[in-house]
Amino acid sequence: MPAPRPAGRRPRALAALALGAVTLAAVAAPAAATETVAAASAPAPRDGFTLTLLFTNDGESALLGVDADIDGDGQISPEEERSFGGVARARTLVDQLRVEAATDRTGSPRRASLLLSGGDNFLPGPEFAASIDKGAPYYDSLAMKAMDYDASIIGNHEFDFGPEVLADFINGFDGTLDFVSSNLDFTAEPSLTAHTDDGTIVSTRVFREAGEQIGIIGLTTPDLPALSSPRGVRVLPELAEITNGLAEGLAERGVTKVVLVSHLQDIDNELALVPELSGVDVVVGAGGGEILANDGDPLVPGDVAEREFPLVEKDRDGRVVPVVTTTGDYKYIGRIVLNFDRAGDLLGWDEERTGPVRVAGVGEDAVEPDPWVRRHVEEPVLAYLENMAETVVATSEVPLDGVRENVRSRETNLGNLLADAVRWQAAEQADEYDVPVPEVAIQNGGGIRNGTVIPAGPVSELNTFEVSPFGNFVSVVPDVPRDRLRQLLERGVAALPGQAGQFMQVSGMRFTYDVEETAQVVEVNTGEVLTPGERVRDVVLDDGTVLVADGEVVDGPAVSVAVNDFSARGGDGYPFVGLDFTVVGRTDQQALSGYLREGLGGTVSSERYPSGGEGRIVSVG
Repeated sequence: MPAPRPAGRRPRALAALALGAVTLAAVAAPAAATETVAAASAPAPRDGFTLTLLFTNDGESALLGVDADIDGDGQISPEEERSFGGVARARTLVDQLRVEAATDRTGSPRRASLLLSGGDNFLPGPEFAASIDKGAPYYDSLAMKAMDYDASIIGNHEFDFGPEVLADFINGFDGTLDFVSSNLDFTAEPSLTAHTDDGTIVSTRVFREAGEQIGIIGLTTPDLPALSSPRGVRVLPELAEITNGLAEGLAERGVTKVVLVSHLQDIDNELALVPELSGVDVVVGAGGGEILANDGDPLVPGDVAEREFPLVEKDRDGRVVPVVTTTGDYKYIGRIVLNFDRAGDLLGWDEERTGPVRVAGVGEDAVEPDPWVRRHVEEPVLAYLENMAETVVATSEVPLDGVRENVRSRETNLGNLLADAVRWQAAEQADEYDVPVPEVAIQNGGGIRNGTVIPAGPVSELNTFEVSPFGNFVSVVPDVPRDRLRQLLERGVAALPGQAGQFMQVSGMRFTYDVEETAQVVEVNTGEVLTPGERVRDVVLDDGTVLVADGEVVDGPAVSVAVNDFSARGGDGYPFVGLDFTVVGRTDQQALSGYLREGLGGTVSSERYPSGGEGRIVSVG
């Protein structure tokens, strides 16, 4: 882990807000773990301290804003395009919230504010492709630097392009932003170790403001190896032990206010962690995208509050800890206003000023985009996307189904198309990389990201990035035993009838499954099969070779498999462990683009890719 960074302050004045508080005395009664508890407002103590936490999480390169069906007619008009979110508006709103925090005089005279990021600051896709094409400093770095975050933790998507791209992303801040990482060990990755050495990646960060010390601890999900490509970065899974040890160390240094920022993929994971903690005052969760809000909080049209803001849970010592998060894409700035007494104990939070603040481009709460961010970030990214959108790579005779729920639960024609593209690209590169031409291909449904149906008609280069944004490399696993291939397919159907990114689209074979049979269980971070699945009933190659018949593997030679390197490394828990693979020098997006242009000659026919698929994956239960 990186060494703690000495307490200090960068050259920016921290603002704060002090108002009436929700008192913890009023929420001391036992409550269910995932419930919020009503509380009454009370004035902040005149000799206390008020801390305003502003935060975002899961920005995921949504630099330009999001569409919103404002009038509810089911259509997005030009006026509704990118009408909410966007980093230029977010910069303006953050500045306004800081000013509001600094100038409000209704509460404690001593106050401060911090702006934090919960990670997943960038995401592979068309917008980040503009950054990759440009080179560092990336547009995401420029935008976040302009917003002047105080600290960020590291999510899973920061590793989607490997450690070097994360290092380049961090380089773009020129040392002005601290990345707090308390449970990641970067020793085996030199590009990131350089940042632990220079103090830009730290295990804790302490801010000194208004005579108070505020400590930040940052956690990344233990599932990181299965979700992304951290390579040699080691994840320490003892989250409570690490947090409590660091909180105790901070207390020994006189730090009486501790903020845990944790990217655990689901706010319920944060709520489950709190009862094991001691010494943490507030938890900012990330990675789950939940919408927490209270009655009267303006939301982006189409968004619906799932639970209240904040949620609460009791820690190991019986202290009430507020837990907050917000959904991503820069649609909201999260805010919680915390009041502490003179001794540093948390009294409660201001009810009126706590909640998500939407980043609006229309309506009474609309904010003007920041001119610098608009000119230096949004305009060049938009121009890049417009150029890709105008580049047609094929014409489709049929709508191509990439709806998230569908590609993660059943065969779709877009899933078939991408799986075919991966197998085609691997075959094209086979001689150059001295690998066998693959007989089959598998494509994880979680890697298909456009989330919509591409209408019949032109298919653009932008569409290919939207479908395959991660930059995973096409790979060949030359010798997959038949029983192992069966278990790979079992991994794909293990979560059914639910939806999961591990569900696989296939090429070069057909298979049937029965959800009434035993589902596979794996150790997700290693791919070790704990319970072999028995759902896959029949597997037949396109040439008629039977691999599995009536649930029994047929003896015969191993099979060569094309797959992206994320899956080959065990991503999504795929049981490739122990099998060698070769990367063949093309990404899955390049494979899709090339297959559309060359492999299909620019035409996706309805005969070859009919709506609903062609029976490659069939349920027989």
